[in-house]
Amino acid sequence: MLARSSAQGTRTMPPMPPPHIHTERLDYTEGETVCEAYVAHDASSAAKRPCVLIAHAWAGLNEAMHEKAVELAGLGYVGFALDVYGKGVRGGEMEDNSRLMAPFMEDRGLLRRRLEAGIAAARRHPLADPDRIAAIGYCFGGLCALDLARSAPPGLKGVVSFHGLLHPPNLGPQAPITASVLVLHGWEDPMAPPADVLALARELTEAKADWQIHAHGHAMHAFTYPGASLPQAGIQYDAAAARRSWAAMRSFLEEVLERRSG
Repeated sequence: MLARSSAQGTRTMPPMPPPHIHTERLDYTEGETVCEAYVAHDASSAAKRPCVLIAHAWAGLNEAMHEKAVELAGLGYVGFALDVYGKGVRGGEMEDNSRLMAPFMEDRGLLRRRLEAGIAAARRHPLADPDRIAAIGYCFGGLCALDLARSAPPGLKGVVSFHGLLHPPNLGPQAPITASVLVLHGWEDPMAPPADVLALARELTEAKADWQIHAHGHAMHAFTYPGASLPQAGIQYDAAAARRSWAAMRSFLEEVLERRSG
């Protein structure tokens, strides 16, 4: 993965959340590792609501993921941005963050444990409905979302991968996948070539998953990130694909988290 695949462009101070959106940092542990989630919810209601996890790209939990948590809170969810790397372990948007991601790509069992610790923490949040959980993720985080579906933790109803890596975990026989799966893929993404897409489709079919793969024509890796601009490396923002994929995610979450009839 290249240094700018997770770039957000030149950033000023992140926008302040709307006054009715409460944000907090929440520590949780996996083994001896302390992780720090960023959580957002609409404070105008004390009712329990579905929770959507956000899995970060290879730079780690950053302002871009904070903003996604706030956006999801504005849609009526608890937005729970996971911390895969551990508290204070962060990369840079314009850096090669392979050293941070590699241990989890090489040990997918470790990654699964880290993700399961995150969803367990989310289910304990006082405003989260523990039986209506979903997860979304970007790039490396898209792979994380798929790995969560593969692990079938309690309460998980659906996952969404945005321009995610598609490498299988190879952790032994796959049990049936009970969460619905939505993969939002850029067809020109060199990090997820057509062979990987077909292999994932076969895997999900064999696991009896309810799955969808939306391929966005001409879209490259990191198509949701406004600062992504390395087309020679297959990394490029695509406004249409970003808009359409977010709309698809919203519809999917409404369905799997039972926020609408039909």
